[in-house]
Amino acid sequence: MTGSRHPRPLPVDPRTDSHVHTHLCNHASGTMEEYIRAAVARGLDTIIFLEHLEAGIDYGERTWLTRNDFNRYFSEGERLREKYRQKIKVRLGVEIGYNPSAVELLRTKLAAYPFEFRGLSYHFFHDGSHHFNMVSRRRSNIDALVACGADRVVTAYFAGLIEALQTFDVQVLCHLDAVLRHYPELSFTRSHRVQIDRLLQLLKKKGISLEVNTSGFGLRNEPYPARAILKRAMELGIVLTAGSDAHRPEQVARYFDRLPAYLSDLSACERLHR
Repeated sequence: MTGSRHPRPLPVDPRTDSHVHTHLCNHASGTMEEYIRAAVARGLDTIIFLEHLEAGIDYGERTWLTRNDFNRYFSEGERLREKYRQKIKVRLGVEIGYNPSAVELLRTKLAAYPFEFRGLSYHFFHDGSHHFNMVSRRRSNIDALVACGADRVVTAYFAGLIEALQTFDVQVLCHLDAVLRHYPELSFTRSHRVQIDRLLQLLKKKGISLEVNTSGFGLRNEPYPARAILKRAMELGIVLTAGSDAHRPEQVARYFDRLPAYLSDLSACERLHR
């Protein structure tokens, strides 16, 4: 008698959006409550706010929260957690923007608040005199970074993430391959791929999850990180976490409906190549 086969569980939980921002970060829109209402409307079980924390960055505009912003964030977050506790779990997290020149200042800022969930990213490259945003779509940023040398920037980006994973306790690594994401000529070299594998090995060793950042579907028709990186992560048994990187309430859980087919296809490829 042949038993029925049970479908393999999805390697990521699409009922949790683990990466959303609000107007507090100065480059998104919408209140915390608007994001929670959007998450409830989409049938999510959990929403995790992952507001930006940076330290020692000299940049033309602020794209992160100030101390006063974080005070408001926690005050409002606790109020909304109680208000919506029968409908959805609300968690108050932080997206740590690594700066190799401000590690102790980052530690001090992190210690000031009871963040429930810590994501790690790396946004700003320092060329010796100025900071430039490595994930910006602004032409001025892209031109400046390309002038520094794309290979140099990408190498520094992955090296910084490796260093950061060894420095801070975090739960998830965010948008792993989003460096210079608006520079279409970018391609990773063999040495970059070695760095990426080192990052994945660190995630596995430390039990840190890898974010499947679905904002990538709208930009390149696949999430961050790319297919080959996700496939390698699944081969290593790294836990995956879904995040929309929403900057508007309507972006909560964006493209999550694509995850089952996309990740199931990767799982099938992984089994075929064992």
